[in-house]
This record gives sequence, C-alpha cells and structure tokens, in this order.
Amino acid sequence: MTLSFWTIQALNALSFGTLLFLVAAGLSLIFGLMRIVNLAHGSFYMLGAYGALQVLTIVKNQLLATAIAVAFTAVLGAAIQRWLIERVSGNAMQQMLVTFGCLLVIGDLSLIAWHGTPAILPVPDFLNGTAILPGGIHFPVLRLAIIALGVALVIALDQAQSRTSVGAMVRAGADDLEMLSCLGVNVRTLFVCVFAFGAGLAGLGGALGGIFLGVAPGIDLELGLYAFIVVIVGGLGSIRGTFVASLLVAFIDNFSKALFPAVSMFAIFLLLVVVIAIRPTGLFGRRALS
Repeated sequence: MTLSFWTIQALNALSFGTLLFLVAAGLSLIFGLMRIVNLAHGSFYMLGAYGALQVLTIVKNQLLATAIAVAFTAVLGAAIQRWLIERVSGNAMQQMLVTFGCLLVIGDLSLIAWHGTPAILPVPDFLNGTAILPGGIHFPVLRLAIIALGVALVIALDQAQSRTSVGAMVRAGADDLEMLSCLGVNVRTLFVCVFAFGAGLAGLGGALGGIFLGVAPGIDLELGLYAFIVVIVGGLGSIRGTFVASLLVAFIDNFSKALFPAVSMFAIFLLLVVVIAIRPTGLFGRRALS
C-alpha cells in the first residue's frame, strides 16, 4: 500500500471524525447536563439532511437551505424538551421512552414525507472540485472544508464552555444541578436552550454529511449509535473529550473498513469496552461533585 493510500484514508477519517463531533457534541452536552438518554438524537441528523434537501428545492441557495434546516431542528429540539421531556422530568426511564417514541415518530414521518428514498445533497459550487496536496494527492475540497469547520467549532465551543457565563452554568449544572438552581439560574430555560443547541448541531451535521455520506432511512440509528459511543468514550459534557473520541472512532472505523471490513464494528465496540474498563468516566470525564 502506498503513502497516498494512508494519507487519503487519514483525511477521510478526519472528515468523518469532524462530522461525528457535530452530532456527538450536542448529545454530550445534553447527556452531561440533563442526564437524558436522548435516543432521538440521530433523528435530528436525518432531519437536517432531508430538511436541507427539501428547502434547497425552494430557495436554490445551499447556505440558506442549511441555515433553515439547522433552525428547524433546533426549534423542534426545544419543543420536544419543553412539551414532552419536561413533563416526565425526574424519571430517567420515562424520559428515555419519550425520546424513543420521538425516534419512531420522526422516522415514520420521514418515510411518509420523503418515501424512504436515499438521497445526496449537491456539492456547493464554491466547494466543488479537488485540491492537490503535497505528494500530488488529490482530495475533495468539500472534505477539507468540513475538517476546517470542525476544528473551528471545536475551538469555539471549548472557549464558550470554559470562558462564558453560559458555559459556566452548563459545567456547574453537570456537577450539581440543585446548587445551580439555588443560585437563581433558570434551569428550565437552560435545559431548553441546551437541548435546542444540541439538536441544531446534529442538524448541521446532517446538512453537511448529506453532501458526501448521503441520507437514507436508518441513518438516524447508525449515526445515533456512533454518537453514543463517542460520548461514552470522550466523557460526558467534555467538548475536548468528544472531539478526541470522535477522531478515535472515525480512524478506527475508516481504517478497519479499509483493511479488515469484517471486524469494523467489533473494533469500535472493543474501543468502548477498553475505555470503560480502564476509565469508566471516559477519557476526559470527571466524577460529579458529591
């Protein structure tokens, strides 16, 4: 195998890893702050992809279509949190069942709306074509742009989490939610905002991932599973941990599919088992304050 093979596989893994980060970052924040096992998180990815594709037929502008799709998934996430999940607050099992019901309903509605037809979003004109990398390696400009966007979002979210008042509230809530409420923070509003933000990030991942991965029935379950693995490996509520875990999962997935396709999923779950055995809180996780 040539050097170009390894380079292309590594770049493919980087692009898939940054896409996984978009989906998993919101889930990590929701899980870390609210302790909600949101089984419907992958549905926001699917809606982001299908929504951008649908809006694109009307507005003919991909950036605007992406923005509208992301806004729609964020509003839907806020509505689900406010009117469904909040009604069973304090009961983790009921909350999980509510999100599972949302997963089924959104999946069925998507089948009705888009007839279960696999689709792929067009590549924007300004991201079309290939770039020539050192060594004469040709690689799609789109994937390089997604890698750059992912890195920029990691930096922005990490700074927001560590240096802003909202980030401080999210970190404090992950440690001691009751104390945060006693300090006068409107926890109810914080929950809705974090849930909407997480859904919007997943929708953005769908609008971008739909360009090179496509969208089809079942993608919500597949990406949702990957996101849960990333969150557990990286640690609840940790942006840096989510990014590192996204890259680990993406590299293992990409190289195992290229070299040993029969054991690709086994390799990912092996990573999960090893991390849980060595560090149950995740690579960057920490125990809640007692």
